[in-house]
Amino acid sequence: MTTPAITPARVLRSEWHKLRTVRSTWITVLTSAALLLGVGILMGATYTSGGGDSDVDTVVLTLYGSQLGGIALAVLGILVTAGEYATGMIRATLTAVPSRVPVLWAKAAVYTVTVFTTSLLTALLTFLTAQVFLSDTDQAASLTDDGVLTAIAGNAAGVTLLGLIALGLGAALRSVPGAIGAFVGGVLIVPEILGTLPYEVMDTVVRYFPTQAAGVLGSATPLPGAASPGAAFPALVLWAAAALAVPALLLKRRDV
Repeated sequence: MTTPAITPARVLRSEWHKLRTVRSTWITVLTSAALLLGVGILMGATYTSGGGDSDVDTVVLTLYGSQLGGIALAVLGILVTAGEYATGMIRATLTAVPSRVPVLWAKAAVYTVTVFTTSLLTALLTFLTAQVFLSDTDQAASLTDDGVLTAIAGNAAGVTLLGLIALGLGAALRSVPGAIGAFVGGVLIVPEILGTLPYEVMDTVVRYFPTQAAGVLGSATPLPGAASPGAAFPALVLWAAAALAVPALLLKRRDV
């Protein structure tokens, strides 16, 4: 009997099957959605015109929960790669696909489509729900307002790219706790520390770090002291590409 050829479509189908049949996928996706929607409703229900948040961009205000939800999706990215090393299933996967690297690209592809789609739909629902409470305030807005839809899509793109960085860290470190620690420390905390240094160049550099760049994409109005969306998006894409390039090289150079 002839063994079926290994094709990109079959590798993608295999990774999609693994992603959707693992319980942790649905737990993390639903947790992320609940955090985003819950915080959005809370912000809308408790907001009063002229308060301390009156100068905050409307999309940023309603999607505050994406900061917490994004962490849940980053953990999912780590589980997609490092989780398979933890269970030992990676041996069977790489035996079936001996060229190895297509497995990483397939994991990144199915993760990207899944997370971007769910993040975008949840962000739209959250914005519209929060606006029910904000309709009579100075934060009232609609999807047809300038920059609103772009910012909502940008929010989803930012969360997805941050998750891809986490996925790459999981693939490179092959450890769930190690990758979570590296993501929290390197992606979330280090830029905050660097931003406190008394050097003007640091202020410029930190603008293009992943979390700062992602924040720019989710705002309908320019953020003071931040990079422009046209510069932030390529910077974030490059961070994600670098995070995936490292494990791609390691897959070729070291054993499972």
